[in-house]
Amino acid sequence: ILSENQYVTNAKLGRGIVEFAVKIPDTQNGEILLPIDSKFPGDTYMNLQDAYDSNDKTTILSAQKALIERIKSEAKDIHEKYIIPPTTTDFGILFLPTEGLYSEAIRAGLPEEVFHKYRVFITGPSTLSAMLTTLQIGFRSIAVQKRSTEVWQILGEVKTEFGKFADALVKTQNKLESASKELESLVGTRTRAMNRRLENIQNYISELPDNNN
Repeated sequence: ILSENQYVTNAKLGRGIVEFAVKIPDTQNGEILLPIDSKFPGDTYMNLQDAYDSNDKTTILSAQKALIERIKSEAKDIHEKYIIPPTTTDFGILFLPTEGLYSEAIRAGLPEEVFHKYRVFITGPSTLSAMLTTLQIGFRSIAVQKRSTEVWQILGEVKTEFGKFADALVKTQNKLESASKELESLVGTRTRAMNRRLENIQNYISELPDNNN
């Protein structure tokens, strides 16, 4: 679900090594980690399955209680070892790798209790997938937000440069208008003056005696 650059495998956190840590973009620290640890109390869960097969209520209740305490213990372990803000998020994820095991946790009301007590989300295969998908959407939103900031910055720079260009254009236009007036003066006044001089010369030549006479 996530790309390899969005999480760390066997990340060293606090007093232990957590199986996975998802990199969460953070505006203040740049990046923090969300610890995810997989727990599968296989023996305790199998004991519960055997109890269901025996159809003995006392055995079933005892096995359910043992599983509940085991999951709580695993959540406490995650809380104490891996949740260390600001290096990490202020919560972690306990992943139960089978839907049957996750269903037992749901039936016992553990997700709410464990989260309030240890700040640990209990997830199964389907819920972890949904959570990671949500995180990925969050990553994309942050990327878009950062890109939007860059776009606005570029637009701001373009606006500034356009303002400078407009000022330069006005100054150039003024110079062109001034040059046009000077050119008009040169072509008009100066040309008329030169024409008068040339006419005077032509008149002078016409008044000269004809050498053939």
